[in-house]
Amino acid sequence: MVGVLVTGASGLLGSKLVAELVSRGYEVVAIHNRNPVMLEHEKLVKIKLDITNRTLLEDLILRARPDVIIHCAAYTDVDGCERDRELAWRVNVEATRSIVRAARVVRSYLIYVSTDYVFDGEKGMYREDDVPNPVNYYGLTKLIGEELVRASDLLYTIVRPSAIYGVGGSKKSFAEYVAEKLSRGERVRALVDQFVSPTHNTLLAKTIVEIVEMRPMGTIHVAGERMSRYEFAIRIAKALGLPTELIEGARMEEMKHWIAKRPRDSSLDTSRARALFRTRFFDTDLALDLFKREWVERKSG
Repeated sequence: MVGVLVTGASGLLGSKLVAELVSRGYEVVAIHNRNPVMLEHEKLVKIKLDITNRTLLEDLILRARPDVIIHCAAYTDVDGCERDRELAWRVNVEATRSIVRAARVVRSYLIYVSTDYVFDGEKGMYREDDVPNPVNYYGLTKLIGEELVRASDLLYTIVRPSAIYGVGGSKKSFAEYVAEKLSRGERVRALVDQFVSPTHNTLLAKTIVEIVEMRPMGTIHVAGERMSRYEFAIRIAKALGLPTELIEGARMEEMKHWIAKRPRDSSLDTSRARALFRTRFFDTDLALDLFKREWVERKSG
């Protein structure tokens, strides 16, 4: 039986990934910190652990001896990383270094979940072999994490998604924020000049399980189609039957409260992943249909 260790198991991606893995028969060790993993399953072991505690983290990996490690945990608050660079470094760099170190001892295959924010956003539709050039500290720490993985002698895959959204994480995604505000009849401001590739958490999780099974080496972009934040908000409203006229366009230059600079167009070219995987992670209609189903379920539940 293949054993998989997942960090960030209560997060937007991690929670879906754990559910997908156990449903397919994998033995899973789920590491979470502040927020609990809600799922109960006979093949699931849940462990509360702060990944910045290097000794405990490495000791756990050495004892669990997982065949596969999926490193989802990260400090993803872009402004927070700018404010507290020491914490961002400990979570995004030092914890990754610890995972790489322990994985080498037990010879685990490592999947590292990175981000589109490793790019500067000057051109968009980035391919895997485009040169990264982060414009904020979050992107820099994630890029250094990538380099730690690449420099190891591990079998690894680096997965870069963009603007992950969905239901079920420990913090609200942009899509949930839009849906909740519109359903209360409140206005939503969304950027017309920032472009991303919104990636649905369930479809991303299903694709990562395919990666576990195929083990393609190197870096792979797994993301949705390119669109502005404004276009995305409109698509969400239409999918849920909510009023699009409450969505107002805004521009990046108006975001005076931002501490960190954001890339203007960090959209990702997913040609390589589309050729490799069965999951239709790039299908916005499918993704929004899933989002609608999960959002309605949670509201009625």
